[in-house]
Amino acid sequence: SSTSARSSTPPPWRSWRPGWPPRLELSSAQRRLWFLGQLEGPSPTYNAPTIVRLRGQLDVGALGAALRDVIVRHESLRTVFPTSEGEPYQHIIDPDELRWELTVVPSAELRHTDLNFLDLGDLTEGPARNRLSTLDSSDGPSAADDLAEAIVRASRTAIDLSVELPLKAWLWQVDPDDHVLVLVLHHIAGDGWSMGPLGQDLSTAYAARVQGQAPHWEPLAVQYADYTLWQRELLGREDDPDSRLSVQVDYWRDALAGVPEELALPFDRPRPAVASHRGHSVPLRVPAAVHQRMVRLAQAEGATPFMVLHAAVAVLLSRLGAGVDIPIGSAVAGRTDEALDDLIGCFVNTLVIRTDLDGDPTFRDVLGRVREAGLGALTHQDVPFERLVEELAPARSLARHPLFQVVLTMLNPVTAAAEGVAEETLRLPGLRSRGLFAGKPTAKFDLDVLVGEVFDVDGGPAGLRGAFTVADDLFNAPAAGRIADWLVRVLDLVTGAPDLRLHEVRLIDPQERDLVVRAWNDTAVEGTAESVVRLFERQAAARPDAVALVTDDIHLTYAQLDARSGAIAGYLRSLGVGPDSVVGLCLPRGAETVAAILGVWKAGGAYLPIDGGLPVERIGFMLTDSRALVVLGDSDTVGDLPAGRRVRLVALDDPLVAAVLASGASTPAGPVDPDRLAYVMYTSGSTGVPKGVGVTQGAVANYVRSVSDRVGWTEPGSRYALLQPQVTDLGNTVLFTSLATGGELHVLDADTVMDPQAVADYFAEHRIDAVKVVPSHLAALAAEVGVERLVPAGSLILGGEAAPVDWLDRLLAAAGDRRVFNHYGPTE
Repeated sequence: SSTSARSSTPPPWRSWRPGWPPRLELSSAQRRLWFLGQLEGPSPTYNAPTIVRLRGQLDVGALGAALRDVIVRHESLRTVFPTSEGEPYQHIIDPDELRWELTVVPSAELRHTDLNFLDLGDLTEGPARNRLSTLDSSDGPSAADDLAEAIVRASRTAIDLSVELPLKAWLWQVDPDDHVLVLVLHHIAGDGWSMGPLGQDLSTAYAARVQGQAPHWEPLAVQYADYTLWQRELLGREDDPDSRLSVQVDYWRDALAGVPEELALPFDRPRPAVASHRGHSVPLRVPAAVHQRMVRLAQAEGATPFMVLHAAVAVLLSRLGAGVDIPIGSAVAGRTDEALDDLIGCFVNTLVIRTDLDGDPTFRDVLGRVREAGLGALTHQDVPFERLVEELAPARSLARHPLFQVVLTMLNPVTAAAEGVAEETLRLPGLRSRGLFAGKPTAKFDLDVLVGEVFDVDGGPAGLRGAFTVADDLFNAPAAGRIADWLVRVLDLVTGAPDLRLHEVRLIDPQERDLVVRAWNDTAVEGTAESVVRLFERQAAARPDAVALVTDDIHLTYAQLDARSGAIAGYLRSLGVGPDSVVGLCLPRGAETVAAILGVWKAGGAYLPIDGGLPVERIGFMLTDSRALVVLGDSDTVGDLPAGRRVRLVALDDPLVAAVLASGASTPAGPVDPDRLAYVMYTSGSTGVPKGVGVTQGAVANYVRSVSDRVGWTEPGSRYALLQPQVTDLGNTVLFTSLATGGELHVLDADTVMDPQAVADYFAEHRIDAVKVVPSHLAALAAEVGVERLVPAGSLILGGEAAPVDWLDRLLAAAGDRRVFNHYGPTE
């Protein structure tokens, strides 16, 4: 809610109506909602449903007449949005031409009347609530439907804004003295504040109609159309540098310069190309003791409880991995003149409050930064968010909200007993009214936090109550409750110790942390002291003539691979490679890459796989960031690598290098410290700067030993097939296990792994025993040749991504007695 000054003197725009344009342009908020409607088509995404249970002697005719009275009183409720030459305009329907009525469904047409689970007092995670929140229909309710389903269908009815009024209403007769009223208001005609005037005016009109009279109320000083014209006048022209629009846009351009396009959060699935707007909601409850500390801290720091909550959300997002630059959206009422208070209309505006968490600040410091940013945003709140997006022109996407994806809204204070939240309900003579809940129908943002303050009978802080919603596109249902619990924990921690630094804020409690860090990670197995390279050398000594590697037409024995890798190790040592030196490998898949990996390890270094197809800037960053000393490639790749770096580029097929390798003695591996680096792998960088992950020799040895024991990959001579590129670590399970256990490793070329028939034939011809593969890759291959031909004789490991449960069921059925291991996990 806005804290800016509000006018109490009649502004000149209140008398604007004479001579106004016959085809009035849309307000900025209306225009954005109209545009989204054109983009998405008629949908319930921006519906604002109100569901009220009415008990007592209801005069149905009076209720219908009262609703019509309210629509006549507020022009916004009888405005449609046709177009002329492709441009929308406001067409206000004359009351005499109004075609609107309340839809009444008699009790005889209802199949089910149990509404207990819809009660706001039972806002829980029960199955009925989940059922309601997942129903979706744009066809409206059917009279013969189950009542609960019909209510939800009504709340999700799509409104065609070009021809239909933005308010629809249904009344279900449960019993003669028990009714349910559903009002669906499109956001283009009303915001959250509008629910107050709507309820008050409906109550006044109904009280009059049951007496057989028309309502006698003071005429509204202004209508929404007046506000539309005034908004344009207030902001001024964009080509005037001194206009309010220009001055405030300049502020926002500076305040949001370089703002992240999207926050990196612990999503359960990748962001789709187009948002579905489905969501999962859970109740959010902050205890009274925490609320009391919030109020005290706000008073001490010259802030508001909302600012404390905002700072806590920013800390939570940062600790979830969103970084230190946190933009959060926040709604302001937008009613900066008291004449607007009694209007139904879309006035709400959205501000972007950007929080800087750099430098590991204390929570007290974060609160100060939020206060400063919040006050600056409120001072410059007149620019509609829609206009701000046009001016700043961020990268637009149908998959995410521009400028921010997390929104925080604190409702106006609600007076209630400490045990629950009081509701704003209709006050209809002779009737008891109670709000019902049918689930949050949409998720417009990645995360949506909606809360209100609760006060006890003495006016003291009694807690926060609200809802926490996550987008179904990105999160599984349990994530809503998990993140909501973390927010409450953060609030508890920082209000109790505001001088905690950012890194000291723990989202999980000590018991959970011990479970994650110790119990679940207790993967050490006996007998892992020896490194993979030493285990390989042991196999080479015991079985020198056994085939170690098959690729293209090349068959290398263990002795040959040992000799080749030893020669590379000696050469690398001559270049200064030693413990923890990083050596880039930009080689084609196959024998030379495997020999180079072993050679780097024998020299004591760590390898960095490089995909030669990456942009030069990306490769240059990896080499610089990892402090690579040498890059091994061939004549086809070395010339394309970035020059000018402090790294030596070596083509292994260069005649001089080849001669040195051929004449050099084979260098065995020395003692291998388990804490020494084995390889460095970089993340994709899809959500920011790529990050290098260092894996130690001890971790590799432990992983190979534990995996091979669990899946039975221990027999010398077992045949392993490597399908994945060697620049990823997905195939390392197969690569390292085969070398360490005396297996026969088959590296399939890039063309073969994309040909379903070729892969199936290869597995059969070479009697492959073991494979690790990405589920989507396997599914694509199996679509042509059948999955039963792609499951190896021994065992199959899935990794790299989640696999759909129904697909896993089909895979297991096709595998029969052959073993299948899922090392990533299934989807829901």
